[in-house]
Amino acid sequence: MSPMTLTPYLWLGAFLFTCGVVCMATKRNAVGVLMGVELVLNGANINFLAFARFNPAFAMEGQVFALFTIVLAAAEAAIALAIVLSFYNNHGTVDVDAAEELRG
Repeated sequence: MSPMTLTPYLWLGAFLFTCGVVCMATKRNAVGVLMGVELVLNGANINFLAFARFNPAFAMEGQVFALFTIVLAAAEAAIALAIVLSFYNNHGTVDVDAAEELRG
């Protein structure tokens, strides 16, 4: 059995990133868009951790970046869900196309 290389991790990270971008671009529901953002952040996390594993000079930094990304994703989810709930209470929908009045 051969040892794992960096390439499969990079492919997985790129796949998750691409799925997240497609989800953000195609979903009209705000919760679906938030799920796409989470997929993009998880794809980036996989890349951070893969480089931390396979590059000894980047070992600690990759893990710290991944931890910061997880904290950022948690904060983003909490704030975005609060905005979505407030929008739903005022408009009765979470369709992102109905948010015309939010434009500046």
